[in-house]
Amino acid sequence: MKQRINLLISFSVIALIVLMTVQCYLVKTAYEYKVAQFHAQIKNEIAQVTNNYSDIDSALVAKKEALYKSLSENYIKGKNSKLDITTGVLRNNYQSALTKQIQRKFERDLPNFKIDFAIVLNKFILYQNEKEADTIFSEKPFIENKLYGNLASLNHAFLVRNYVGTTNGIFENEEYQLLTEDSMYVSVIDWEMIILRRMTFILILSLLSILTLVTLFIIALKALIKQKKVSDVKTDFINNITHELKTPLATLGISTKILEQKNIRDNDENFNAIVNTISRQNNRLQSLIDQVMANSLAENELELQKEKIETEDFLLSIVNDFKLTFPKINLKTDFQTQKTILVLDKFHLTTAFLNVLENAVKYGSNTITVKTKMIENQFSISIEDDGIGIAKNKQSLLFEKFYRVEQGNLHNTKGLGLGLYYVAQIVKAHQGSVSVMSDLGKGTQFTILLKV
Repeated sequence: MKQRINLLISFSVIALIVLMTVQCYLVKTAYEYKVAQFHAQIKNEIAQVTNNYSDIDSALVAKKEALYKSLSENYIKGKNSKLDITTGVLRNNYQSALTKQIQRKFERDLPNFKIDFAIVLNKFILYQNEKEADTIFSEKPFIENKLYGNLASLNHAFLVRNYVGTTNGIFENEEYQLLTEDSMYVSVIDWEMIILRRMTFILILSLLSILTLVTLFIIALKALIKQKKVSDVKTDFINNITHELKTPLATLGISTKILEQKNIRDNDENFNAIVNTISRQNNRLQSLIDQVMANSLAENELELQKEKIETEDFLLSIVNDFKLTFPKINLKTDFQTQKTILVLDKFHLTTAFLNVLENAVKYGSNTITVKTKMIENQFSISIEDDGIGIAKNKQSLLFEKFYRVEQGNLHNTKGLGLGLYYVAQIVKAHQGSVSVMSDLGKGTQFTILLKV
C-alpha cells in the first residue's frame, strides 16, 4: 500500500512538473511572439514616419549627396584613398544635425515610445562604365560605422529597415554610379516592460493556472495522506482492539481462578471483592463492545455519561484492577485528598487512566505512583513512572491524533490506536487539562486537572 502511494505521488509530481514546464514554454512562446509583433509594429510605424532622409531635411540630404559625389570624384582622380572616403563619410559635418532632426521627428510622430536609433553604413560601391565594380567599403553592421543616431551599441537594438541609395554622375566624360546601403537600428527604452504590460492577462492566467495546479496537487496529496493515515488507523484499531478486549478478559480469567480457591470462597470480604472486580470488568467488556459498535471514537464529539462519584475510590478500583493485570509492576498510591465528589464519566476516564498506566509499562516502568491533591480548587491526579522518559522535542506532539513516539517497545503492547490523543479528548470533554513532564532516563509524570 505504501509503495503504491509513493509511486502515485511520484507520478503526480512528475505530471505536475511536466504541466508546469509546458505552461512555462507556452508563456515563453507567447513572449517571443509578442516581441516579434512589437518589432513589426515599430518597423511599420517608423516606415510611415519616414521613407528616406529627404522628407526630414532636404538641405541636409543635398549636402550628404554632394559629399558622396565629391569623395567619389576625388577617388577617381586618385586624390583620395578608400580610407579617406570611409573617414569622410563617417565623420561628416552634418551628422549631429541630422541626428537631432530624426530624433525630433520620432518624438513628434511616435509619442508613445522613447526611441534611440543608429544608422550605420554597410556599403559604398563605385561603378565606372564597363569597369569592374570598385567596392570601397563593405562591412557587416557595426556601431563604429554609425553615420547618425544616439545609440552607443547595437547589442539590444533591432533592425528596422535598410536604405539603398544610388547617385549617377559624369566625370571627365566618363559616367559613374555610386551605390550606398545604410541600415537603421532602433532600441525602444523599457521595451521589456511594454511587452510585459501587453502580456498581463496571459501572465495572470498562467500564474493562476500554475497556482491552481499546485493547490489541487497539495489538496489531493493531503487527502491521500490523510486517507492512508485513516486506513492505517482503522487497521491498527482492528488489530489492537484485541489487546483492549484481552485486558478485562485477563482480569476475569485471573479473578475466576482466584474464586476457585476454597479459602477465598470462605472469606466473605475477599469473595465480594473478587465478585466486584468480575462485575466491573464484565461491564467494561460490554462497554468496549458497545463502543466499537457505535464507533464512539469517530470524529464526532464524545457523549459523556456523567455521574457523581467518590474520586479516590474510583481511582483505587482502577489501581486494584491494574495490579491484577500487571502483578510485576509496583503500583503505589499517594492520595492527599479524601472523599472528593466529582461528576465524571467513569467508563471514558477509566480508559484514559488505563491508557496512561499502560503507556508507563510500555516505556519500561517498574514503579508507578498515582497521586492526588488539590491545586487552586482543581483536583489534581498525577501518574509518575520510572520509565525511559520522553525527549523534550517530542512532548509537544504526544497529544496529537495518531502520533506515536518511535522509541522503546511501544508496539509490544497496543491500545486503541489513538493513544494519548484519546486521553486529552476525554479530559478536555470534562473541561479539564492534561500535561506532561519528562526527561530521558528519568521517567515521566502526567498530570490531569479536573474542576471540582
